[in-house]
Amino acid sequence: MILSIMIKSICLKTTEADDVEVAVAEITGQLAREKLLRYSVGIITCFADFVSSGVVAALSEQLPFPIVGTTTLAAASNGFQGEIVLILTALTSDDVEFTLGVTGAITDEDEAPLMVAWEAATAGKPGKPSLMLSFAPLLLNVAADFYAEVWSRISGNVPNFGTLAVDHNQDYHESQTILGKEAFRDRYVFVLFYGSLEPEFFVGGLSEEKAFREKGVVTSSQGNLLKEVNGLPVADYLSSLGLEKDKNGVFKGINSFPFILNYNDGMPPVIRVMFAITPDGSAVCGGKIPKGATLAVGVINSEEVLTISSEVLQKAKKRALAGGKSLLIFSCVGRYFAQGFNTTAEMDKTQEILGDTPFHLCYSGTELCPMTGKDGKITNRSHNDTIIVCVV
Repeated sequence: MILSIMIKSICLKTTEADDVEVAVAEITGQLAREKLLRYSVGIITCFADFVSSGVVAALSEQLPFPIVGTTTLAAASNGFQGEIVLILTALTSDDVEFTLGVTGAITDEDEAPLMVAWEAATAGKPGKPSLMLSFAPLLLNVAADFYAEVWSRISGNVPNFGTLAVDHNQDYHESQTILGKEAFRDRYVFVLFYGSLEPEFFVGGLSEEKAFREKGVVTSSQGNLLKEVNGLPVADYLSSLGLEKDKNGVFKGINSFPFILNYNDGMPPVIRVMFAITPDGSAVCGGKIPKGATLAVGVINSEEVLTISSEVLQKAKKRALAGGKSLLIFSCVGRYFAQGFNTTAEMDKTQEILGDTPFHLCYSGTELCPMTGKDGKITNRSHNDTIIVCVV
């Protein structure tokens, strides 16, 4: 049963990335028409230009609540969407308290910065948080699985919902997390929700029905490097399924064929994108591929993105309407690019399905979202090429 504790969401937005005064006036003008409750926090997602121009820092000084968030390459809320946009959702409540946290610089997969930040954020707080909302840096040498697993261990398995920062550049060099006036390339920012809150989560990856029929077993792997499937080098396994190589021996559109990965631990499958095939025939993937896992090769394209998103959003909307709640949505940049020239298709579909149901969507480098097993227990997992929804 979902408790009737209320978190009200107030959506504020602007397209003014250059003129700081105009942008601040637009946001504060919209907020002036609303009433804040006892506790409030602002969730911000924006094009990187809003950080470099000083808009985000100026907003932090003018707003009556703290702000946290991330850069992105596109975002949407009710009746508003685009690329060069800033969307700020104020979450406000008389019952749920929000506590902010930030790690020190993260340089590798060292637990210490996370532990220090957790201890600082939870000091003096009674009990465990009911939800952790995460904004993680996109770092080449730190896997999203590391974040999901370590935070679970540190927090005692508090549900962790969030995203890895991205931006509009091919190498994502302006991707940043945000806390107040500051933006970071290498720090993890989070919000802890304290109160008898029962958030609900919805995950949509790829359809197993549309995947290649043959399934394989991971027989050799190391972290996110998949070496063998069914005893074969991954390149040979992919060739056996009929995937074609170009004249240089490179598989065509490898990013369009993610793995649907089942850990065989009673949890639903997760998606793992392939980034590249190494000279020895191994696959570099977007997350850990444990030995013994079962996989199928899926397909991601515009039709698949819209089909899966529609199914997930319709389910989430029913739960939101049942409790007067709002939706926080992160969708992978892989889904954005899979839409081809019509890059707004998923945002358009979201607007169509959700209508007046309050929502905030942005595109993500990797998605962090709990999954529920057959035994009813949750496990925090990282996801690729996935849309995730938190109803809160």
